[in-house]
Parts: sequence; structure tokens; C-alpha cells
Amino acid sequence: MNDGLIPRRYAKALLKVALERHVEKRIYELMNNLSESFSSFPDLDATVGNPFVAPAKKKELLMTAAGADAAKDATYADFLKLLEKNNRIDMIRGIALAYADDYRRAEKIFKVSITSAAPLDKEERARLEKIIGARFKEGTMEYDFRVDPALIGGFTVTIGSERLDASVRNDLEQLQLKLLG
Repeated sequence: MNDGLIPRRYAKALLKVALERHVEKRIYELMNNLSESFSSFPDLDATVGNPFVAPAKKKELLMTAAGADAAKDATYADFLKLLEKNNRIDMIRGIALAYADDYRRAEKIFKVSITSAAPLDKEERARLEKIIGARFKEGTMEYDFRVDPALIGGFTVTIGSERLDASVRNDLEQLQLKLLG
């Protein structure tokens, strides 16, 4: 069976239960925290997939990585128990990503990634957010600002599969293609 299909199915089931219990937003926060932990700590994936690490330790680690509280986040804790029971706990990263995608789709949340050559000040960020918000009147925007000096100058904006590249690096690449063509 496709590894992508299983996490998506678990994510859909988790979202359904979270909606019934009115904790879908909190689970979304936990899934985002968990995804960030996997990105920040590459060894986390190996640890969760390691058959020699006790399932109880994996669950404890995943509670911590998500920033979950056992008393407050019973739905998440129950979900981890279900994954352990079904031997699927090693798929939690894919499940977290799929849940976040499903939740954003259901709530009309657009993930906006803005990468600039230098850090943007508060006014520049606000101006970009206003321009992007005007384009997407329906829904909410979640902004992720990053810095990449390789852009030389300018910025890139990615919203879903759309990308606007207003960087100096892109301008130079386009100029090079024209000169070679």
C-alpha cells in the first residue's frame, strides 16, 4: 500500500474526531509543532522509526515534540495510542503534514512563504501582507518569512503551487538565458 495513502487516511480520521470533539484547531497547532520539530531535529525521524526504542518512549517523545500536555491534549494522546496499537507510529510525520493540509483546506487557510535576500522590517512585511491579502479575499493567510542571501536582492512569494520571483538572482538568470538564446 502507498505510504502517502496511509498517513492521509489517518489524518482524515484524526480531523473527523477532532471536529467532533471541537479540538481541531489545537490538533492543528500540535501537528504544526510536530512538523517543525521533525524539521529542526532530523534525528527525531530515525528515533521514532527505530524498533529498539520502546513505544512508550516514542509516545513521550512525540508528546514533547508537539508541545502537548497529557491532561489538556487527550485527543492527541489517544491518537498516539492508536498509532502504537496499529504499528503506525513511525508514520506520524506524514500524518502531521497531511492533517495540516486537510485542516488548511477545510478552513480556507493559505500558507504563504516569503523569502527575501535580507530581513524585512515590520512595514515591508505589512505591505506584502496587505498586497497578498487583497489578492486572496476569501480565507486566512499564514505567513512564513525566511532570509536567503543567495537571492542577492528582492524576494520570492510562494502560495500553494503559485510562485512570484522578484529576486535579483532570477533577473540575472533570465538575462543569461536571453544572452545565450
